[in-house]
Amino acid sequence: MRLFDGYVHGQISRREFLDGAAKITASATAAAALFASLSPDYALAQQVDPDDKSINTSYKKYSSPKGAGVMNGYYARPAVIQHKLPAVVVIHENRGLNPYIEDVARRLAVAGFIAFAPDALTPLGGYPGNDDDGRALQAKRDSAEMVEDFAAAVEFVGNHPDCSGKVGSVGFCFGGGVSLQLAVRMPTLAAAVAYYGRHPSAADAKSIKAPLMMHHGGLDERVNASWPDFEKALQAAGANYVSYLYADANHGFHNDTTPRFDEQAAALSWQRTTKFFAEYLDLSD
Repeated sequence: MRLFDGYVHGQISRREFLDGAAKITASATAAAALFASLSPDYALAQQVDPDDKSINTSYKKYSSPKGAGVMNGYYARPAVIQHKLPAVVVIHENRGLNPYIEDVARRLAVAGFIAFAPDALTPLGGYPGNDDDGRALQAKRDSAEMVEDFAAAVEFVGNHPDCSGKVGSVGFCFGGGVSLQLAVRMPTLAAAVAYYGRHPSAADAKSIKAPLMMHHGGLDERVNASWPDFEKALQAAGANYVSYLYADANHGFHNDTTPRFDEQAAALSWQRTTKFFAEYLDLSD
């Protein structure tokens, strides 16, 4: 898993992963089979059918003047709206708007929220249909510019006629780190959830006004290494936060399309996430 984690996060190339796996498995064929078994199967990313009649989905363009200009995102909401609803910006991993993230948006819509999932790969043609190419494309984008694009998405959905003006964010891996960065830089953000995302610097903790929820996999040594310092800074700043550690779960445990998926941890964390948003985004209003 550590070797694959290095590949997924751009620390080693696919060839370096296969060479390393071949040393472990003593076979190039076995290494290739291992790589295939660890790769996502998006046939599994269908917890909510795209044609579910209880929700409406579409792709919407929005303006990101400080970022890439014109961006595209996946918009999902309940089919019947009796009053304006709070919204959640869903921030993908380091590979673009793939089917798993679109399904997460639909899950939020089924739970009663507006969900908007931008595609950071829009300037490069959008998610290319597979994660390997998506990962390579996203590595070409400027990280600060991408944060601007997601911040613009918060503004866009918050001003949408369907929206109550209350907006939160949830992100996974790269997106978890961006969700926390939005909390640092956007005092109007109503709540932020991060799944195994990179923590901001300790100095940034004092700028966070939004309530935070963080989910960490107990086996995720890379991300967890910076948590103690960040938590101390949050405590010193008097921040409103809660953090959960899922002891036997790995990095990426919420993604149900990969072998790193942990069904129990994913279900419990999602239950906590939707309850958190319902409270801080005023879903019942």
